[in-house]
Amino acid sequence: MPRGRPLRAGILPLVTGELAIRLRGVVKRYGAITAVDGLDLDVPEGTCVGLLGPNGAGKSTTMRMLTAQTIADEGELEVLGHRLPGDSKAARAQSGVVPQLDNLDVTLTVEQNLRVFTYLYRIGKQDRQAAIERALGVANLRDRRDTRVDRLSGGMRRRLLIARALVHRPRLVLLDEPTVGLDPQVRQELWALIDALRAEGTTILMSTHYIEEAARLADTVLIMAHGRAVASGPPAKLVAEHAGREAVEVYGAPGELASIEAEAIAAGLRTRRTGTSVSLLGVEGANGDTPAGERRPTNLEDVFVLLTGEEIS
Repeated sequence: MPRGRPLRAGILPLVTGELAIRLRGVVKRYGAITAVDGLDLDVPEGTCVGLLGPNGAGKSTTMRMLTAQTIADEGELEVLGHRLPGDSKAARAQSGVVPQLDNLDVTLTVEQNLRVFTYLYRIGKQDRQAAIERALGVANLRDRRDTRVDRLSGGMRRRLLIARALVHRPRLVLLDEPTVGLDPQVRQELWALIDALRAEGTTILMSTHYIEEAARLADTVLIMAHGRAVASGPPAKLVAEHAGREAVEVYGAPGELASIEAEAIAAGLRTRRTGTSVSLLGVEGANGDTPAGERRPTNLEDVFVLLTGEEIS
């Protein structure tokens, strides 16, 4: 892509190499509801791209279309060079999928769950045990290999889901809300695991509604709302472009905040409400003419709320 050429809304810039995922004008409707509305997405090989948005933004529907569990009504989808849904079997053979909902066989042990998938992915008999050992090692589950799944903690079950998706050494891993419902400590453990995959050069597409997760893990973030892409780019670039470098957080009564907000907008500043306060964004260019308040760096949450109006957990 030539320098200086603007990107179409929703198109991620080509970073390196070939595209692992390519979507153009993808639409999915459920009756009168349009879950995904004209989505364009590029995921370069060897990168981690995060789909960030609240519940109902279209993230999980997009993930299901990429595995051909759901068929798009319009648009083009390619995964690892294979056109979907026609070539979905070939694409799935080179992809690993970590679903949002736990679908492990709770009557089997950790190792038995992995062994079943070595058969499903047609790993040769002579290579099966090595594949299982590698997956156990990546997920740090070797000491739990003989434990039945129904006796694992939520974090261990999530690690097993990731290990299962990696057992055939896929080129692409799809993570649908990988840490949903987990406490912060367990979430950090899974972030370390995802970081290790990135270091190995595995391509990752991850959907999440946790802003910190997207900022921490993704090379590029696509912000979605109501089935559409509203912004895309590296997290730091999105923050600088939409929210500036610094914000002033001003606390006060609702009427007072409304007046401060109106004056800031009239002065050309962007603002966001945060309950009992209003944030004035990009104040580094305001020549010091801002209300007294708490100064802080801007962040991806500012961008998200500014562009979508949604608060997310």
